[in-house]
Amino acid sequence: MFSNLSKNSLAKAVITKNQPIYVQFYITARCNLTCQQCNIIYANSDMRECTISEIEKIADNLAEMGVAIVLLTGGEPFIRRDLPEIIYAFESRGLHVRMQTNGLATEEQIHAAIDAGGTDISISLDSLQPKVQDKVNGDFNGSWTKAIQTIGKFTRYLPKEGSFGSLGCVLQRDNLDDVEQVIKFGTKIGWYTSLVPVHVTHFAAPRGFRTFDKKQSFLPEEYAKVDSVLQNVHQMRKNGYLLYDSDQYLEDIKSFIRDGSIKWRDKNNGLCDSPNLYFAILPNGKFAPCCDHRLPSDIYTFDKNFPKIFRKKSFRDEVKIVTSACDGCMYGSYPEMTIAMRYFRATVQRIGNFVVAPPKKPWPLEDEEIFTIADEIYNNRES
Repeated sequence: MFSNLSKNSLAKAVITKNQPIYVQFYITARCNLTCQQCNIIYANSDMRECTISEIEKIADNLAEMGVAIVLLTGGEPFIRRDLPEIIYAFESRGLHVRMQTNGLATEEQIHAAIDAGGTDISISLDSLQPKVQDKVNGDFNGSWTKAIQTIGKFTRYLPKEGSFGSLGCVLQRDNLDDVEQVIKFGTKIGWYTSLVPVHVTHFAAPRGFRTFDKKQSFLPEEYAKVDSVLQNVHQMRKNGYLLYDSDQYLEDIKSFIRDGSIKWRDKNNGLCDSPNLYFAILPNGKFAPCCDHRLPSDIYTFDKNFPKIFRKKSFRDEVKIVTSACDGCMYGSYPEMTIAMRYFRATVQRIGNFVVAPPKKPWPLEDEEIFTIADEIYNNRES
């Protein structure tokens, strides 16, 4: 699944904690949904998109720096017609590509992306109830059905060996009763599930994946129920269900929804590991510490001098000013990268996920089979 470059970089990161192994590249701000928990179509709407030529230069730089994993996200990455070329630009240089999508891609787009080397896919799925999912997606009728069909298409096109499928599930008020069923569904089809708690902000501080809708914040009377759900999914993972999230991450969700302090950064003096282990790239190619924050200066990752700039103390100091002022997030990938590199138990868990015991894949699955699995799990939700 991972190239030698990716494996070597991951090993170095475990030892040094100073190897940029993971990059989130927001290749577009455009999206064909308006999900109630997401603000990205507004947060990055002020910038153009990188050209393929610029993306190839970015890929050259990231390969030189030893980046292991590039997440292609947005917006909705499949909106870009040149997505296969973007995937190939990274995969052909030994960087592992993960695609994050809302599940509205066409069969032709899916086939082209996989042919280009995209064999790691994350699809948003928050519920097994069509009405709930459609509401979460911004009241787009039929979006749940389309996502389930897209999952089926990926099982039919992805190779069983060397591929990875996962479901991205946002823990929010509308789907608290559905999270455990999503994990059961993912496990039944051989896909992991990753949880992300809903993030809420205000108009004075717009951030990429934080909604402005205050009604999405959990109420104090709901905290106990959230705790119960998290305890249940923790036990489900121990029982063999395919939940990606670490113990530390699940515990921190409990604090996060209460606006309390999170602990995953404690082993790095209360700071996240940007840019040492991870960072973000905005649609126009500009470096960003993460999806929430930008640097005041314009540093472009397609600049041929970017690898040298990245190593400079002045650059690291500029990033640290931004990260030091941040009270922390629970966007799955960033915390989990830190936890995987700094918490031994989580390191062992990740090795098990990808190397020792990859999930069994009952692929290919036809649409009728997948809908039947979803229906059976939902109808037996009390068991």
